[in-house]
Amino acid sequence: MSSWKPWLVEGSQLKYRGIVEAIESDLKAGLIQPGDRLPPQRLIAEVLSVDLTTVTRAFNEARRRGLVEANAGRGTFIRRRIEDARAIGVRGAPAVDLSMNIPPQPASANLKRLIPETISTLLSEPHGLLHLHYQESTGSDADRAAAAAWLSRRIEQVRPASIVLASGAQSALFAICECLLSPGDAIAAGAVTYPGLKAVARQRGFTIRPLAMDENGILPQAFEACCDESPPKSIYIVPAIDNPTTATLPEDRRQEIAAIARRFGVSIIEDDPYSVLQFNPLAPLAALAPELTWHIATLSKCATPALRIAYVVAPGAAQAMRLAGVIRAVNLMVPPINAAVASRWISTGVVDDLTVAIREENIARQKIAKTILGSAKMAADRCGHHIWLKMPPQWGAADFVDHAKRSGMSVVPGAAFATGPGEPEAIRISLGVAPDRDTLSDALKQFAQLLAEPSVMVKAIV
Repeated sequence: MSSWKPWLVEGSQLKYRGIVEAIESDLKAGLIQPGDRLPPQRLIAEVLSVDLTTVTRAFNEARRRGLVEANAGRGTFIRRRIEDARAIGVRGAPAVDLSMNIPPQPASANLKRLIPETISTLLSEPHGLLHLHYQESTGSDADRAAAAAWLSRRIEQVRPASIVLASGAQSALFAICECLLSPGDAIAAGAVTYPGLKAVARQRGFTIRPLAMDENGILPQAFEACCDESPPKSIYIVPAIDNPTTATLPEDRRQEIAAIARRFGVSIIEDDPYSVLQFNPLAPLAALAPELTWHIATLSKCATPALRIAYVVAPGAAQAMRLAGVIRAVNLMVPPINAAVASRWISTGVVDDLTVAIREENIARQKIAKTILGSAKMAADRCGHHIWLKMPPQWGAADFVDHAKRSGMSVVPGAAFATGPGEPEAIRISLGVAPDRDTLSDALKQFAQLLAEPSVMVKAIV
């Protein structure tokens, strides 16, 4: 039986917060107890004469604060250990996070069990404690061989001597840029691109030259025109399920870009975290122009970002050693135990299993998003875990992001990705943070309602 009598705390700035504060107040007063079930959301909405979305926001916020927990098929309950649960929450964090572009963690992955079991197995083996020692900045021979075995499916003829391990794709990108560019140099990239490249450019003092794009990614003719004017030192490309646009470069464009880069002597930085999620990935640029391409592959999007393991395929062994020198100066080496876990997962097929599980979860979540946001103008890849959504006429991206933030929701505006003076009126929505599909569905319904509201409402509140 439900024991909580719905009410609103007077004076709350937003109604959904008034509901949460009422639950918290009754809990402190002893009027409800851990384990008590809350009434259904629709009933609360009727009793309080508020929209169902307002109650959904309240439940999301109550979950974030650690006050309640959902039990599939049974309802929402007051958490049994409130003090421990409250410690989990991050004060000031958004109730609904659609901003962090991480892969979902389906229950079938069972990483909570898999990670400690793998570490325990590795350390218990003969010479297992060597995984806790210092290692070469390139990565150990065994780890480079495992990487070569995994990467050879997409890049034929890849050799361990050309591979360097890095602590995540961002660290790899920084180290490659350190090798290739000096302050004042230019790198070409899409008109919108991964913000991590922008951060490196600011830190190292090189410029980004924006290239025109369409729904299929960077236009080869834009790259050629850029090179005709003054060849950049390098071009940065996310070839598959681009972040943020979700575009995948067609095969003919890849060949054209490779040919242009070869003609003008421009190195290629290929940041490829997503193609492994696709059913039939196209040949990467590293296979089309291996002598020019620095290919970054990571386990962060197809397994887990927790390992912080990325693999760089350099154009050759000499370039790999040069890259290892930069990594040695920045962070010496990747954590050896993490690299050993990654290698073991590659050799035993666990990485493949995790990739399949994440792909299937992405497909399911993309279907949910399409059902709820179907009327919106957006781009998506069914195997990816983000969406690029164009704003409706009544909203500017920056204004909407502020409006969403006031309602407890976090999304990323197009300005965060822009490399030129124009800021696209679009936002990136990430589907992976939500712990389950029901939570994601609630969040997207709330998002859809916010999107349908007229922007004048924001001006009235400010």
